[in-house]
Amino acid sequence: MIGPFCEGSLFESLFNQRRCMLSPKSRDYVKSILLSPPMKRIPWLLIFLFAAASSFPITGSAAGKQLTFGYITPGPDTWYKRDVDGFVLAANMLSLKTVVLNSDYDAQKEVSNIESLITQGVDGMAIFSFNQQGAITAAKKCKEAGIPLVTVDNCGQALKSGNDIVAAVDFDWTAMGKNYAEYMAKNYPGKKVALITGLLEHLPVQMVTGAMKQRMQELGKNEIVAIRDGKYNPPVAVTQAQDLIQSGVKFDILWIMNEDMAAAVIRYLKSQGILDQYVVIAQNGSPVGIPLIENGALNYTISSSPGWEGMVALLALYQHVSGDSKTVNQQIMLPVIPVTKATTLDKTKVVPWEFDPVWLALTKQYFPSLGGYLPAKTP
Repeated sequence: MIGPFCEGSLFESLFNQRRCMLSPKSRDYVKSILLSPPMKRIPWLLIFLFAAASSFPITGSAAGKQLTFGYITPGPDTWYKRDVDGFVLAANMLSLKTVVLNSDYDAQKEVSNIESLITQGVDGMAIFSFNQQGAITAAKKCKEAGIPLVTVDNCGQALKSGNDIVAAVDFDWTAMGKNYAEYMAKNYPGKKVALITGLLEHLPVQMVTGAMKQRMQELGKNEIVAIRDGKYNPPVAVTQAQDLIQSGVKFDILWIMNEDMAAAVIRYLKSQGILDQYVVIAQNGSPVGIPLIENGALNYTISSSPGWEGMVALLALYQHVSGDSKTVNQQIMLPVIPVTKATTLDKTKVVPWEFDPVWLALTKQYFPSLGGYLPAKTP
């Protein structure tokens, strides 16, 4: 006779070996069996040993078929690459197949990629579009094809398209913009600000800069005197910084949309012997930016890990495709976490861009229904 459900029991050992393969609902079901009287539990032990795949919904499969999820990434920027990495890593943890297509900042290629994934018959799709229309087009085409869709960094625009999607996974760009304005008002009142953005047509760029400008006007402490398009390209950002300085525009704070661009601009300012004339602020909390925060070249940034975002997007898509949730049109916001010298060693404050076990802990903390799919420890 099998003893009670306790540490070290055979049944518990088998369950723990398979727990990462089960959906949260299945785990709860198995636990209820484990807590049942011993005689009732014996038949279920045999089922668990020899027929678990048919008895419980196993991660990575639906009706015995391995699931395949597609991901459309907008271009070659490091941010986008890390988002893909997080998506694919989470898929691997759940034994899912992935197909990743790159649009290379080409709107027509993006549409072709959407159609390609539909033709390939993927079970779910995620899209990170570089333009407002891309995700809306994907929402329409996926609805027609019956393919669940998650959008990434679309700022919820696809939610307004009239075509149901599973979720829009975003950082709160409006909250970020307000945070920057409040930081500058508190620490640098009266200083003028120049912005070097990412792609100006990219909605997150419009939202963070728009919110920053509005909050600055409300606070009345700072003023934006110039906005330049850095195109998420470090050499372009350096050219824009050179032009700003040579144009005679007077500014004290240089806000730059990502830290790859900021690092390049900082190198240029340092080479000209003028870095100490400007306060440089950026966004990302990336491996490139954190050392710059620590040495003082970069004054302030906000942590936003694209890798963690990609993981959350995969989990939201899987939760729907697996049948564990039929909720649609969810707005899933990752938290805004400011970074200063005092917090650079705290991974819960500076969320790593590349995989770290803290992703598992943070997912379970902020998104417990999604965190239930993840292993207790790194596989």
